[in-house]
Amino acid sequence: QVKLVESGGGSVQPGGSLRLTCAQSGLVTLRRCLGWFRQVPGKEREGIATINRGDGVKYYADSDKGRFTISRDNFGNTVSLQMTNLKPEDTAMYFCAAGGRLCSRYMRPSEYDYWGQGTQVTVSS
Repeated sequence: QVKLVESGGGSVQPGGSLRLTCAQSGLVTLRRCLGWFRQVPGKEREGIATINRGDGVKYYADSDKGRFTISRDNFGNTVSLQMTNLKPEDTAMYFCAAGGRLCSRYMRPSEYDYWGQGTQVTVSS
């Protein structure tokens, strides 16, 4: 059974930090690329950061570079997103995903075939 489960979302004040974690199990552990995406109502899902399960190569969206850090455990079964200096515009539902191809800088949601249920992040004073 394929399963992706996100955790770590919540409410935080501007400038604060959160760490999101995605636990993966089942056949999804064979997928080559792990990623974090976010979506707000009425907008398309956008890529934040991706990491290759094998060699650990990472890609970041230009808008988040320097504030967000993606990492994985040694077995590639857990992928995390450390978010710092959060801004109100970071408010969104955050999803982890797994795809069969190696990660690319384009972060196209269509290239990911397994998704978690999402975890809400709200940045507000």
